[in-house]
Amino acid sequence: MKPTAVTPARVVWIEPDAPPKPAWGQPCNGCGVCCLLEPCPVGIVLSRRRCGACVALRWVATERRYRCGVLHDPGALLGWGDGRIGRWLTARAQPWLARWIAAGSGCDCDAAVENPSPS
Repeated sequence: MKPTAVTPARVVWIEPDAPPKPAWGQPCNGCGVCCLLEPCPVGIVLSRRRCGACVALRWVATERRYRCGVLHDPGALLGWGDGRIGRWLTARAQPWLARWIAAGSGCDCDAAVENPSPS
């Protein structure tokens, strides 16, 4: 992973293969910047904190992007498993969870992302 400076006071570590952060309002491309800076409402509950990387954020190497574990694999993340009840809970919860994290509404992260200069 390489460091990427987000503000003069904050640095987050982003996978080198992650796509660049899209412009405000553009479709999410899985850059991970927003979730690495602070958790969304669902992430606050799961992470038990309001700042810092969300515990639900997952790097999916085969897709070369970050994904929200709550949407990508909620059964595993929330401990529901992949049995019949886990699949039923996942099917019922995913639309609600997607709405709660504003999935599909476009990039809402206004952080300015810069690569640090080599020292």
